[in-house]
Amino acid sequence: MTHFPRQESPRALALLRNFLHSEAAGGIVLMLAALAALIVANSPLADRYFAALHTVWLGLSLELWINDGLMAVFFLMVGLEIKREVLAGGLSSWEQRALPGFAAAGGMLVPALLYLAVNWSNPQTLSGWAIPAATDIAFALGVLSLLGKRVPTSLKVFLAALAILDDLGAVTIIALFYSSGLNIPMLLAAFATLAVLVIMNRLQVKRLLPYLLLGVLLWVFVLKSGVHATLAGVALALCIPLGSEKDESQSPLLLLEEKLHGWVAFAIVPIFGFANAGVSLAGISADNLVDPVPLGVALGLFVGKQVGVFLAAVLAIRAGLAVLPQGSNWLQVYGVAVLCGIGFTMSLFIGNLAFPGAPHLVDEVKVGVLIGSGLSAVLGMLLLRATPQRS
Repeated sequence: MTHFPRQESPRALALLRNFLHSEAAGGIVLMLAALAALIVANSPLADRYFAALHTVWLGLSLELWINDGLMAVFFLMVGLEIKREVLAGGLSSWEQRALPGFAAAGGMLVPALLYLAVNWSNPQTLSGWAIPAATDIAFALGVLSLLGKRVPTSLKVFLAALAILDDLGAVTIIALFYSSGLNIPMLLAAFATLAVLVIMNRLQVKRLLPYLLLGVLLWVFVLKSGVHATLAGVALALCIPLGSEKDESQSPLLLLEEKLHGWVAFAIVPIFGFANAGVSLAGISADNLVDPVPLGVALGLFVGKQVGVFLAAVLAIRAGLAVLPQGSNWLQVYGVAVLCGIGFTMSLFIGNLAFPGAPHLVDEVKVGVLIGSGLSAVLGMLLLRATPQRS
């Protein structure tokens, strides 16, 4: 009998462990999931892939369980990050909020205006104006981390804070512009559940289980209310007490964030990417790429994001309202502004909300997101690689 050496196993496990703990891991896994979706959607398995997404289970299709259910957990994670950063992190003071705040505002406004300009003569597609407004934090930080010491830590903090504020803006947009057909009794039930969560927070209840059980109930009420169900995740996050950030065991928020991080980065977001990035390229020609929706989305992400983020940052710094990130230069800030055009997860998510019942427009959104995000990733890396490596 042949005996195979086992000495490689500990090393392989160590490499896997190091990868999973790296900043790039989540972005890489998401990229692979998106690539797999594209391959499957353009293979003989395409019919099975699309049929599976429409399989109904407990009243919802698999696609809706992913987009309304699993993504509620993603938004719970987003809400936890926002609350932590605002109360005790990189957004806890005006000095820390100023630059990413102005940059995020510019990075949401200019892409939206650019999309509207391209789609102005097509009233049926104007509702997609918010698609290029958000940055995919996992993708962008993943690309940034691949550059190692060429990028100072202050720039990574700047990008993370900007992306978190972007997410906050996207959540607000979803709540205000992509909720319809409100069911008042269910909405009142959701508010009542939220009130109980707030009271628990005020009473300093620190056990997570009661919050999570009420969170599931809140999700059901919000799902049936006409407000998008994922907002239940954000609302729940804001009710989780921070407690003591110095002792993680005494901080329900930090404990939950730690437990969710791996599931969100390596399961929920890749599953979402696999379920939503699949688009059949059959019949798509160069002429289709300049249709209003894909052109508006791609230009919004690739051009609008970098112009909006960088211009707002320059104006804020020149006006004395903010300062350049420590140890960085203007080329690096511009490179980060370009990376903000990677809008994959949130852009696809908003695209589904913007065009319900119009799968051909959702497919056009996917094409625009893939092109705009891809170009932003490549150019952003090239610009930041042009910076001399730090010792």
